[in-house]
Amino acid sequence: MTELPYDFPHQPPEGYSYEIEKAKGRNIYAIWLRHHRDYVYSDDAVRTIWGFYNVKKAEYFSPISSTKVGARVDPNDTRSYTAMPLLQTVHPDATLNGLTAILYS
Repeated sequence: MTELPYDFPHQPPEGYSYEIEKAKGRNIYAIWLRHHRDYVYSDDAVRTIWGFYNVKKAEYFSPISSTKVGARVDPNDTRSYTAMPLLQTVHPDATLNGLTAILYS
């Protein structure tokens, strides 16, 4: 697997891209969110784990860490930055600003 699954619901945020990498387990792949900005502290690519995908079962999972698979999630309930579930719901009429808007986009 070298490309995102056909049913992956997100486009990468501006300045980012997604990468797929084999993870532990026969059928598990890690989906990484890579930031294309240069950082002073590292010459390596800066990235964060988005979540995991089981190719055999066609299921998405939230991350516990960059190497540990969490709970199964509905891809439509995830965000472009992470597959981690929201701890509380936001009222649709709520005004979002700053970091809150990023988290719920």
